[in-house]
Amino acid sequence: LQELQSSGRGRFLLEHAAPFSAFLTDSFGRQHNYLRISLTEKCNLRCQYCMPEEGVQLTPKSELLTAQEIIILARLFVKEGVQKIRLTGGEPLIRPDVVDIVGQLYKLEGLKTIAVTTNGINLARLLPRLKEAGLNAINISLDTLVPAKFEFIVRRKGFHKVMEGIHKATELGYRPVKVNCVVMRGFNEDELLGFVDFTKDLPLDVRFIEYMPFDGNKWNFKKMVSYKEMLDTIKQRWPELEKLPCEASSTAKSYKVPHFQGQISFITSMSEHFCGSCNRLRITADGNLKVCLFGNSEVSLRDHLRSGASEEELVQIIGAAVGRKKKQHAGMFNISQMKNRPMILI
Repeated sequence: LQELQSSGRGRFLLEHAAPFSAFLTDSFGRQHNYLRISLTEKCNLRCQYCMPEEGVQLTPKSELLTAQEIIILARLFVKEGVQKIRLTGGEPLIRPDVVDIVGQLYKLEGLKTIAVTTNGINLARLLPRLKEAGLNAINISLDTLVPAKFEFIVRRKGFHKVMEGIHKATELGYRPVKVNCVVMRGFNEDELLGFVDFTKDLPLDVRFIEYMPFDGNKWNFKKMVSYKEMLDTIKQRWPELEKLPCEASSTAKSYKVPHFQGQISFITSMSEHFCGSCNRLRITADGNLKVCLFGNSEVSLRDHLRSGASEEELVQIIGAAVGRKKKQHAGMFNISQMKNRPMILI
């Protein structure tokens, strides 16, 4: 930096560096360079904390974003400064054109990371093609290491397919392979040590996620295990657990058992929110922009796109929505009372 400042050209560059997009910066100065796009509302599992028992009313296919619309919106966001796009669902890997969508995203100049969050059922089969298309990062949801319990949680078979997907991802060189584990009391909090052990010989980042309230998931406080409690349990077994440094916008607090290949992290959205450094936006499968996972305000980008809005107008609409983003989410008591989509539809 000093070298830059001392040269005339360097001074000029620093003073005239392009600022981050005003449209993706909210009134609290948060710069949103991370976009999550849901590719589908459908899923091949029925996880209890995600999908209400009675199922969900699916949006008619004609009202979901087409691959072309997804790319148009992605291009717009990347032009405004988004550097990372994560494809989510539902289960993104059941969308037939998912490999093609990754390939199209890969061509967007300025996009550094294309990630996917998957339940892992179709992963082993699709991963070689996804990797070739340009997929950089993988998160796999897995809440238990016990096959029978897996079937109980997800109301389907498939544990071995998920394991095969995890191993395939490490074989193909993904580092780290992130494994998302939602911790629920009376359910899987007795498996914390098993999950830490899972990082011993594999380059995984097992992320323990505090159970979050969503429409239809019968949330209650007794089911939530806080990050502090999880950490205590793990430290009793591995007192040498060390804290790792983290990026400013990271949602995870990371730790490592010395000499283990992988690491563990905690996502503390309930007990210690990280709204202050939030850099993410979401587009639902039916084309709505959500500026906060726990907020219920949405704006339809799909409708504007289909009614022929220009790029300029779309950017204005996105900017206005980002500008209305609140300082932080409503807190767990209020979220549990609030009307929002079930997780599967976000």
